[in-house]
Amino acid sequence: CLTRLCSPLAEKTGKVLGEFCRCYKEQYGVALFNSVRYEIEGNGGPQAQLLHRKVPLEDHVIYSGNIFQYIEENKKWRNRFCVVPHNYGLVLYENKLAYERELPPRVLINSAGYKVLTSVDQYLELVNSSLPGVTPKSGHSPILKCPTDFPLILWHPYARHYYFCVMTGKEQEKWRAVFQDCVRHCNNGISEDSKVEAPAFTDAIRMYRQSKEQYGTWDMLCGNETQVLSNLVMEELLPELRTTIGPRLKGKAQERQRTWIQISDAVYRMVYEQTKAQYDAAMAKCEQERPQMESTIRTDMDQIITSKEHLASKIRAFVLPKAEICVRNHVQPYISSILEALMTPTSQGFAEVREVFFKEVTDMNMNIVNEGGLEKLVEYMEKLSHLAFHPVKMQSCYEKMDQLKLEGLQQRFDVSSTSVFKQRAQIHMRQQMDDAVYTFETLLHQELGKLQGKDDLCKSIQRILERVLKKYDYDSSTVRKKFFREALLQITIPFLLKKLAPTCKGVRGGWTGRGGGAWRVLPSTLSPSDISLLVSPAVKEAAVQRKHNLYRDSMVLHNSDPNLHLLGEGIPIDWGEEYSGQPEAESAADKRRRAKQVVSVIQDDEGVLPYEVGAEELLQPGSPEPREPKEPEEPDPAAAPSSPDGVQEIREALAKESLGEADVPSRASVQHTAPPSPKPRADVPSEATVPHAPPAASPAPGAETPSPSAGMACHQPSDKETGEEVASLGGQCSPLQPTSTTESGEGVQTEF
Repeated sequence: CLTRLCSPLAEKTGKVLGEFCRCYKEQYGVALFNSVRYEIEGNGGPQAQLLHRKVPLEDHVIYSGNIFQYIEENKKWRNRFCVVPHNYGLVLYENKLAYERELPPRVLINSAGYKVLTSVDQYLELVNSSLPGVTPKSGHSPILKCPTDFPLILWHPYARHYYFCVMTGKEQEKWRAVFQDCVRHCNNGISEDSKVEAPAFTDAIRMYRQSKEQYGTWDMLCGNETQVLSNLVMEELLPELRTTIGPRLKGKAQERQRTWIQISDAVYRMVYEQTKAQYDAAMAKCEQERPQMESTIRTDMDQIITSKEHLASKIRAFVLPKAEICVRNHVQPYISSILEALMTPTSQGFAEVREVFFKEVTDMNMNIVNEGGLEKLVEYMEKLSHLAFHPVKMQSCYEKMDQLKLEGLQQRFDVSSTSVFKQRAQIHMRQQMDDAVYTFETLLHQELGKLQGKDDLCKSIQRILERVLKKYDYDSSTVRKKFFREALLQITIPFLLKKLAPTCKGVRGGWTGRGGGAWRVLPSTLSPSDISLLVSPAVKEAAVQRKHNLYRDSMVLHNSDPNLHLLGEGIPIDWGEEYSGQPEAESAADKRRRAKQVVSVIQDDEGVLPYEVGAEELLQPGSPEPREPKEPEEPDPAAAPSSPDGVQEIREALAKESLGEADVPSRASVQHTAPPSPKPRADVPSEATVPHAPPAASPAPGAETPSPSAGMACHQPSDKETGEEVASLGGQCSPLQPTSTTESGEGVQTEF
């Protein structure tokens, strides 16, 4: 039935994209005008006190370690070596040895739009709601059973799902923090550096959804432009697809659910390919017309501004009286409640960022006093430079936003979810942490040449820390106030537009002759001027409350430290190369193996599940819960070794492992761990918390190995590994069969 639907789906996708591209072309001109006007007039806000890292950290790995993945094709769990590079793509290899030998990865996952679940029950609830009327009867096996009590599931409303599990709760918490950081980063896929394309795209999305009478926040504004557009198309296609295909699915409830997930993923891939081609063509056309448009804008700037103000004044005269009544009756009474709900968790999160930064620097200073020397400073500074990218250490900051609840306000203002605001605040937290760290290391690097001995070094670190904290307090206050204003507008403006739409539709035909679509000017007429006047007093009033630790708007620091910003223009600091005393150049392979890792590893070697079990056994109706098998009296030399349980057994196994690895120097010489911590930390469990099994043997001659023709170059994971490049689906309907991970290694799954 999918083959028959191929042509109608492509036609529907083309229609949706055609409407969007018309909106995009209009908004591209508006965004270009605003960009040129800002360039000419300038209207910058307060100057940031902290330095911003201009060259991103690209030589580190966020995390790497072993994790069990469920392979749907053979219905078995397999141990995989997962690497999270600096671009936050999830890259899964056959094992650690395959990564070290630069073999092609098995799976590449871009986690934009995914949710991280740590409970099978949560997952089953989402799966059951995705296909109404298809729910397994009680007593029957669900679609998924996990062999341990610590699952990690990546769920997406349209794309395929990924199933993982680990052995301990500590591992689960660590992987959950890593996965959530990947989702958070990939969701923020539209570059804010673009002053024309990015605002044109987001405004076009908003305009398109408003044309469909969808005014509220949208959870699927996730990923890069092609991913967001694919989500937009799937939002319209899915109900029709569910109605058409749902009744035709055969088999038990679990099989129908599994088939539906595969069909949805196949359609999503087809939509993605068509969307990418059509959007790229629309962008290329706008870029081609940009020079002429920009020339016209610069020449006629005064006339355009005059016409815009004339049109806006006429619309405002018609709409503003109704808007004021609506705001007074339906919005203003709730602004304080919305602001309080936003400010409390956000301020706590930024306070925690400050505390984490203070603690890390203070601990470093104390350890330098105890251990001494510039060598230790270099070691600690390399770790500190990655603090903002440490998912586990930053988790205490991020989780403060979990308290954000809008309660009844969420229904009143048509806010589908608070996740949009949570993730935005968390991204600000990470950026402020990185700015504080970068400012600290820049100032400390400048001071090093003037210091005399250990005591001077420690006093200088303390003095610089206090200086950076003052700058952080000012910048975090500015960032939070801006975030609060934007969030209030994002909540209230869609509500106002929805309320005013029925009474203002008469405007649509009145002024189109002069302005060309005056109705589209209405949101921009209301949002920046009139409604913000209602929002700003509430933010200013909250700024004087000491519990939120916000500076008043009257407190503005102008060029308080001009020399500092000149330092930020210099070459990025590489503590290891500058102070390590090792002039020898490293090969690319050695640098890859010794890439700095932000999170220390819990489980570095491959392990085995408490019991190896396939899905055929797990999915048997009424099958008992799997139990760990008893150890045989006479161990079979050919059997795979199980994980040791006792401390003595662990030590014996590790001793045997160290002897056995003498013949494999390439494995023994590679350690994917960060430099040793100055003291044990509760938030970073040690490697000894998980039993280590002997490493897997190298593939025997003739065994199946990943094919070099998989299309992946054997090199350090690049930005392409976040899935932005996918295998071409061509123009036929046959590729609608879901592309999947293959155990034979003949192909590489590249997720979006």
